[in-house]
Amino acid sequence: MEKFVPYGRQYIDGDDINEVIKVLRSDFITQGPRIDEFEAKLAEYCGSKYAVTFNSGTSALHGAYFALGLEEGQEMITSPNTFVATSNAALYLGAKPVFADVESETGNIDASKVEKKVTDKTRLITPVHYSGNPADLKELHEIVEKHGLAMIEDAAHAIGARYAGKRIGACQYSSMAILSFHPVKHITTGEGGAVLTNDEEYYERLLMFRSHGITKKDFVKPSDGDWYYEMHHLGYNYRITDIQATLGISQLKKLDGFVGRRREIAATYNEIFAENPYFNTVFEKEGCTSSYHLYPILLKDDYLDRKPEIFQKLRSEGLGVQVHYIPVHTQPYYQNHGYKDVSCPVAEDFYRREISIPMYPAMKDEDIQFVEEKLFKVFRDL
Repeated sequence: MEKFVPYGRQYIDGDDINEVIKVLRSDFITQGPRIDEFEAKLAEYCGSKYAVTFNSGTSALHGAYFALGLEEGQEMITSPNTFVATSNAALYLGAKPVFADVESETGNIDASKVEKKVTDKTRLITPVHYSGNPADLKELHEIVEKHGLAMIEDAAHAIGARYAGKRIGACQYSSMAILSFHPVKHITTGEGGAVLTNDEEYYERLLMFRSHGITKKDFVKPSDGDWYYEMHHLGYNYRITDIQATLGISQLKKLDGFVGRRREIAATYNEIFAENPYFNTVFEKEGCTSSYHLYPILLKDDYLDRKPEIFQKLRSEGLGVQVHYIPVHTQPYYQNHGYKDVSCPVAEDFYRREISIPMYPAMKDEDIQFVEEKLFKVFRDL
């Protein structure tokens, strides 16, 4: 193979490495001052009052659902076109995920189909900003307000994106938003995540939840001394480290550049792929500015049955393509736990069509040309 271009990868430069070396030589490598600094900078960047970091996007989801008070017997509505963590984190708390179908043009949850899923057990709606392209938050907020619900944005794909003029994470229509810092995301801490919110009560619950449910203030019993602490909730060790936070701080300085380059690549792809006979692409709705975590292509009807062949040929030509996502309700665990009769035909069709092609800020112009050449070669040779 002459060359291999993955669908996504981290960008780590000398500044990142030097900053991490500094913290390794400091007094703090686990719980130290860089965590608070990273959280303050995240909140400032996104436009929220608070940010709480976690050791993964999954634990951030778990923390957000806990902070909201999601519990056994309640339901949450979300998209089937997502990684399983979005709904799994509700299962951790004994709640039931309910899946509303998606839009064929964006892969985002279809707001027009959400209200039909609301019952007297519904507590929460969790839209997923698929591929970095914001979901219809205004329309979903109307449903939330009408039925007395809450909304938590799964923004794992979407740091740096904008909706109605504000950055995703500002929580202008939601109670909380979660981020992911996995290496294929816009910025990385190795593994990591965060919850953004404007609510002080949620903030305090998030802090306790990520650290064993422990607090060092607002005691129930009289304090025994300066060492005293109390466990108020059944929490987890979901903490991030100063090492990871330091890398995050360094990465955050480059985020606008990363997003800008992703959008440049997407604009080039859009021009190259305009009116091609093989596949369609997703698009940004009015008022939405995607941060392009992914660049999905959607196979046209004539090529649906050949997707496995196309996927394999693209890989053999040096394109590290991937598929995002297998609809969650079709996974064996869900099928064996009450979801056999669930149908989301648009999401299922979206999965049949979708292939994610390379999209990451370190891509060079020659990489984009390589993707173009190999992609069209594979389709022409079918």
